[in-house]
Amino acid sequence: MALTSAATAAAGTVLRPAESQQVFRTVLEALSRPGAPQGLPPDLVRVTDPAVLPVLALADLGTGVCVLEERTKWADTVTLATSAPRRPLELARLVAAVRLVTAGEITRLCRGTAPAPEDAALAALAVSDVDGGERRWRISGPGVPGELTLAPRGLPEGFVAARAEAVAGYPAGIDVLLVTDDGRVVGLPRTTTIVEED
Repeated sequence: MALTSAATAAAGTVLRPAESQQVFRTVLEALSRPGAPQGLPPDLVRVTDPAVLPVLALADLGTGVCVLEERTKWADTVTLATSAPRRPLELARLVAAVRLVTAGEITRLCRGTAPAPEDAALAALAVSDVDGGERRWRISGPGVPGELTLAPRGLPEGFVAARAEAVAGYPAGIDVLLVTDDGRVVGLPRTTTIVEED
């Protein structure tokens, strides 16, 4: 029986264990060193949307996933490749946004609870770049040596305020990865403070 196009795509994006480990290490390093770009494996970036790679590497049968995109493509691929259940944005533990996310969607991400902060979402957001944007950020917090400056491109107006709302109930809160087309990843864990310069 011929494979459907989605099944064919999924077959090409199932990560081998060593590849999943590489992506996992990149994600872990990005979240451990907020603001410092880390690199996803170039061979994987060439064949898969980089913002989807963290979900492909981390999803399993018990982890709800959500893919935000203009047309259904990667959502089907992730489901077929990982067998992870699709969930609405508010309930997903792993989120990939391959289109521009909205500030409202950031506030809707699952934050977990104080007794169960591990239930919060990890959201991988596609961005144009992690530098060169109109608004500069000063970031600080655990894992940041003093203070770093970022100026990401490809995030919505109001992102910083929306994220601040989503992390206000620490230890509950969201963790964010900014992912560029060339596979650079910048982590913004819930413990990171962002001040947007005027």
